Amino acid sequence: MLIKQFFIEKIAHSSYLIGGNKTCAIVDPSRDVEKYIQAAEEEGLKITHILETHLHADFVSGHLDLAEKTGADIYAPEAGKCEFKHIPVKQGSEFLIEDMKFEVFDTPGHTPDCLVYAVSDLSRGDEPVVAFTGDTLFVNDVGRPDLFPGRAKELAEMLYSNIHEKVMKLPEYCIVLPAHGAGSLCGKSMGAMKFTSIGYEKKHNPSILIQNINEFVDSLTVGMPPAPDHFSRCSDINRKGPVLVRTLPEILPLEPAEFKRKMEDGNTIVVSIRDYSTFGGQHIPESYHIDVNSNFSTFAGWILPPNKDILLVSDNPLQAQNAVIMLRRVGLDRTVGYLRGGTHSWVTSGYNTEHIHQLSPKEVSEKIKEKDVLLVDVRSPEEFKEGHVKGAVNIFAMDLRTEYKKIDPKKPVIVMCRTGHRSSLASSILKQKGFKNVYNAAGGITGYINGGFMNR
Repeated sequence: MLIKQFFIEKIAHSSYLIGGNKTCAIVDPSRDVEKYIQAAEEEGLKITHILETHLHADFVSGHLDLAEKTGADIYAPEAGKCEFKHIPVKQGSEFLIEDMKFEVFDTPGHTPDCLVYAVSDLSRGDEPVVAFTGDTLFVNDVGRPDLFPGRAKELAEMLYSNIHEKVMKLPEYCIVLPAHGAGSLCGKSMGAMKFTSIGYEKKHNPSILIQNINEFVDSLTVGMPPAPDHFSRCSDINRKGPVLVRTLPEILPLEPAEFKRKMEDGNTIVVSIRDYSTFGGQHIPESYHIDVNSNFSTFAGWILPPNKDILLVSDNPLQAQNAVIMLRRVGLDRTVGYLRGGTHSWVTSGYNTEHIHQLSPKEVSEKIKEKDVLLVDVRSPEEFKEGHVKGAVNIFAMDLRTEYKKIDPKKPVIVMCRTGHRSSLASSILKQKGFKNVYNAAGGITGYINGGFMNR
């Protein structure tokens, strides 16, 4: 039995290759599928199976792309009611890949269609030695059950039963390979380890240690982190079957005049993916800012309207190409071009730019003493409760799309987050809404604390 893990930073997604001597399966593939094909070729294996643990909410899966390129069969939960060609599996389903036996356990809770694949290496024994747990069981956590409106309590109760009556019944030495790790919003407090075991989670997983079902439900339905907008969209895309990546258009380098014509057609948005300090220096009016070095895919899926064409402003063509891959991971397939020559070519063409002044921690400390200056902390409510600058108002960054109405646009506004990335995104939203005096707290509250300004 050979197992390889593939991990995507930021969205913290894990997918896997599990193979025998000649053939292999890919579990929960991402949309950029060439890495699986290359890995299989390097091992001399043919990809014959594609296994989905559930309809993923946080990313668009690569099952159709991989199936087209390899001819592999797709195995997906029967409860998912998928609309593409697949082999539906459910509780009690079994199949072989060489001398590896895959057993299916229905484990609804995170989503109504979640399942676990438990794998036995029959060349060595009959007991499961590996479990692909998807979003049912993580390291130090379990899947959040609150993604379906009105069903959080019901799904949390189902998750409790399935965890204790099915998953925890697997052998304690069974290796747990989840679909996500620390940084994913599919759980509340995932650990940084990339794998674990049934026995270790039984002893140390905080959610599993809760024996009372009502307490378990409360722990997973109260104080959960906000769920991004694209979660519901991605689930539906994965059910219907994503558009094949090969059919999507290549992004084109656009000269400033052509870029300007396109951005003004009423059906297009501009997204700058540059460093937040560079964006603050000057940027195209009305543009969104999502620093490519931040949690780019998640922020983009959360904020950007999916029914608009996207133009990128980047530092170079490669950065733009990489951003396209990250946008497609969250179902944003309409990136059509990038600005050739970046902002420099824009201004040398004589076009207008906007600015967001970047304040150092010391400048923030001095600025908030001025009359009528408002400090808006755009971290999550949970982060805000852990500690914040006195007098700050908490409005979550993504909520500013509507909650900006609570802020007086005539007042100077300083926007702060943890490090400066989300606050720059939030600042770009405020600029779109007509705010003139917007300042970004560079370094965020992290820099503010490290600079010794918190208690002054």
